Amino acid sequence: MSRTSFTPESKLPALGTTIFTQMSALAQQHNAINLSQGFPDFDGPDYLQQRLAHHVSQGANQYAPMIGVAPLREAIARKTAELYGYRPDANTEVTVTTGATEALFAAITALVRPGDEVICFDPSYDSYAPAVALAGGVMKRIALQPPAFKVDWAEFASLLSPKTRLVILNTPHNPSATVWQKSDFAALWQAIAEQEIYVLSDEVYEHICFDAAGHASVLAHPQLRERAIAVSSFGKTFHMTGWKVGYCVAPPVLSAELRKVHQYLTFSVNTPAQLALADMLEQHPEHYRELPEFYRARRDRFTAALANSRFKILPCEGTYFLLADYSAISDLDDVAFCQWLTREAGVAAIPLSVFCADAFPHKLIRLCFAKQEATLDAAAERLCQL
Repeated sequence: MSRTSFTPESKLPALGTTIFTQMSALAQQHNAINLSQGFPDFDGPDYLQQRLAHHVSQGANQYAPMIGVAPLREAIARKTAELYGYRPDANTEVTVTTGATEALFAAITALVRPGDEVICFDPSYDSYAPAVALAGGVMKRIALQPPAFKVDWAEFASLLSPKTRLVILNTPHNPSATVWQKSDFAALWQAIAEQEIYVLSDEVYEHICFDAAGHASVLAHPQLRERAIAVSSFGKTFHMTGWKVGYCVAPPVLSAELRKVHQYLTFSVNTPAQLALADMLEQHPEHYRELPEFYRARRDRFTAALANSRFKILPCEGTYFLLADYSAISDLDDVAFCQWLTREAGVAAIPLSVFCADAFPHKLIRLCFAKQEATLDAAAERLCQL
């Protein structure tokens, strides 16, 4: 009997391997220092690791409740109240997810219908667009211009239409390392108040904000939070990206719709990890409170080490990324330059153009400083030789 080969029509025909996977593989091939993918090269808190082992040994190894274990949801509600002056209901407004990526996908899938328009701000994280496409939505993009990467609210208003369903924002912003202010949320509310438009606020770097006023969250805006889903990440907060535990906070009606997707996407999240994180939040809240200073020290060390290089370093208001302008070094486009930099200089970075749908002619690359001091010093030494 002959075998027939079937090739399904792709739902995402333009999508290939992510740039993060490509650059990490290239870094490994050339034994380069990997400042491309956003993960720490150090472990999270010892206490957190010990509590994970404790809960495993105590038999917490079966399915967790679909919405997350109660101690963790209660701890999230307390933390939210402390930081943003609003305490969500742990039962109806807090959902634990398999990382922030799942929360983003579940939120988009729950809210976006075929033909709906979704506004996002480029450069934008690469998981938004595929989720919108799979939901049948249409992306409408606003290009943020360097070096400030600020929203032009007149342009935003011009994009609104009766089909606008969702606005996706990210603050602190990956990859530009800028942050939204309270005035930005006020402007967003003024623009969408009269329409049925929802907000998806990607706040995974909420605890890595260097602004004197602290992180401005959608949850601190009384009107916006009634139609918003805010997404957070324990992987970013506790240096444990491989645990893939995140969560979202949303009003009951939105949480109910998101949970319909979540229960058939992953259903529940790693039980002992959830319990360990609940213990960590309860016993050591100083960790997330001190995180801005922890990363500020690394940012400042790396920036100082690059002061004598030919790169121009842009301001970093949040996240654990620096943007570097390489126009004094090369005329290559940013993708080619990052490939060259990995092969010839032994440092891997991410080109900013991959975060944009339209042409991005600026010569900017993204460097991750969530690394040990020795790693940053070694990378800076190589970069200063260019």
